[in-house]
Amino acid sequence: MSTHHEEVELTREVQATLIPHGDPYTLEKGAKVTITHRLGGNFTVMTINGMYRISAADADSLGEESSQAPDDNCENAEPADEDSIREALRSVFDPEIPVNVVDLGLIYKIKIAEDEEGKRVANIDMTLTAPGCGMGPVIAEDCKGKVIKLPGVDEANVEIVWDPPWNQDLMSEKGKMELGLI
Repeated sequence: MSTHHEEVELTREVQATLIPHGDPYTLEKGAKVTITHRLGGNFTVMTINGMYRISAADADSLGEESSQAPDDNCENAEPADEDSIREALRSVFDPEIPVNVVDLGLIYKIKIAEDEEGKRVANIDMTLTAPGCGMGPVIAEDCKGKVIKLPGVDEANVEIVWDPPWNQDLMSEKGKMELGLI
C-alpha cells in the first residue's frame, strides 16, 4: 500500500467510480488528479470535483502499470480452501479506508460447495462499515474477481449482509493498528 500523494494528468478518458456513492463517472483525458491511495491494485484519486476510484485495469490512464497479478489458476495447484480465499481477499480494499476487507472485519463467512453440475462455488457473506455505502457493490465485485481467479474455484458469490452489524470490535489487531486505533 502506498499513500504518497502524487498529481498526474490523465492520459486518456477513463471510467471511474464516484466515492462514496458508487456511481460511474467519466474522467476526461487531460484532467488533473491526485492519487491518494494505491490499494489492491486500484487507485483512489481526488479531483477538484471529488474522490474517485480507478480500477487496476485502467492504471495506464494514470501513467502507471497495472499491478494485477497474472491469472494463476493453473491446473497443478491445490484447489482453493477457505484460508486461501481469505488470503486473496486481503488484497481488496474499501477505497476510503487503507485497510483490507479481512482486517476490517467485513468478511463474515466463506463456504465452498459443489453445485449439482460439479462446479466448486465459493459463497462469501460480507458486510460494510455503514449501511447505504454506495461502494458496497464495487467492493463485493472486487472480492468476487479476486476469488474467481483462484485455482479450483469455478464460481464466486458475494452477498452483502447486515447481521450482525459491523463495529470496530470486528477488526483485526493489525487493522486497528493501521488505523491508529491501538
